Amino acid sequence: MMARVCSSSCGYIYVATHGPWVICRAEFGIILVYFYTCDRTNIFAESKKNYNRDMFLFLYILLVVASTITSLKKHPENSVVSGKTVFYLNRNQTDEWRGWMQVLFLMYHYFAASEIYNAIRVFIACYVWMTGFGNFSYYYKKKDFSIARFAQMMWRVNFFAMSCCMVLDNDYMLYYIAPMHTLFTLMVYGSLFVLNKYNEIPSVMAIKIAGCLLTVILIWEIPGVFEIFWAPFTFLLGYKNPEPSKMNLPLLHEWRFRSGLDRYIWIIGMIYAYFHPNVERWMEKLEESETKVRVLIKGTIVTASLMAGYLWYEYIYKLDKHTYNKYHPYTSWIPITFSFLHQPSCGFFYRSSIPNGQPKLLLSFLPDYPMLNFLLTTTIFLSVSFRVFKLTNVLKEAFIPTRDNKCLYQNFIAGVAVFACLYCSSLFFKTYQQYS
Repeated sequence: MMARVCSSSCGYIYVATHGPWVICRAEFGIILVYFYTCDRTNIFAESKKNYNRDMFLFLYILLVVASTITSLKKHPENSVVSGKTVFYLNRNQTDEWRGWMQVLFLMYHYFAASEIYNAIRVFIACYVWMTGFGNFSYYYKKKDFSIARFAQMMWRVNFFAMSCCMVLDNDYMLYYIAPMHTLFTLMVYGSLFVLNKYNEIPSVMAIKIAGCLLTVILIWEIPGVFEIFWAPFTFLLGYKNPEPSKMNLPLLHEWRFRSGLDRYIWIIGMIYAYFHPNVERWMEKLEESETKVRVLIKGTIVTASLMAGYLWYEYIYKLDKHTYNKYHPYTSWIPITFSFLHQPSCGFFYRSSIPNGQPKLLLSFLPDYPMLNFLLTTTIFLSVSFRVFKLTNVLKEAFIPTRDNKCLYQNFIAGVAVFACLYCSSLFFKTYQQYS
């Protein structure tokens, strides 16, 4: 009887302690099975994309109106409505940025809206800019360079993308935002981690930022260096495009193209983050100045911003996509610099987002009803993405503890071992299938 009580008690403790994680893993597995069913089987139909500018703009404007109405109902303590200072580039603003970018990014791919290609390039640059801005702000202020913190960041960025790669047999480069975010986060972390006790000295920080700039120039601008530097990572970053016109391109071509487009903007984000406290103090002083002075300065800034934005739009943005891509690495900071005066309304889409693969066809639950199918798939997408966001965070806490380095290292070794076994098994079965 005592043994049974002990066994029952231990079982209860295990379920109480590990139950939520077990349930989360089971739910995550079900989501991956759903992905595989939709993407790798013929159970559900597929349809081709059909772009209609009128429908695209209608849906987008409808979303803008709905978001505006929602945001007008909220009056936080620090808001324009309350009359108090709105912090420059606060968390709600950056969440909203990401939200709107991802909404348009998804609509761009769903409807094949190729005419807004240049805008999408700016949105992705903005996302990378925030990688530099956000990570620099955190590490510079918090001075938390712990392995656990960095590992949690890498988990959040790569966990779902890697899971999709393994389940769907996709290349990592199909989720190119993940490797780009990983690379530039690593570079920000590395630059601030080295001699971090001297980060408060302006000259040291200037040298570090200059070092980042020279590193980018060395790898991306000098012919041949990129291929030599990234060759050992071809197994991870290589991608063979199935399109006949691109099959003969080097395996690292896609990585060079994607990372090269935004190779400088993360450094701009670091610079902005470094001067961010000074700008906030300046804006607070501006709000306290006389009305005439305040209006004059703000009017001058707005006028200069509009002029710069117009010139960029007229002479850069309106170029064809191939010509625009040549200028993009050097000009993407212009529209980003003058896009800071927004209020939060679409941050939910950032906080509940999932990565996107190579979109060629559309999932069709209702083949004869394209708009109803759009409504249904969008609803499912948002629901699944919200759950993936929650599950990723729960599993992150389970596998990457913040205050137990010993457990962290044990989990890392176990994870590498499991991954190696699964990879070898998958490779064996794929090879066997090819030769059988």
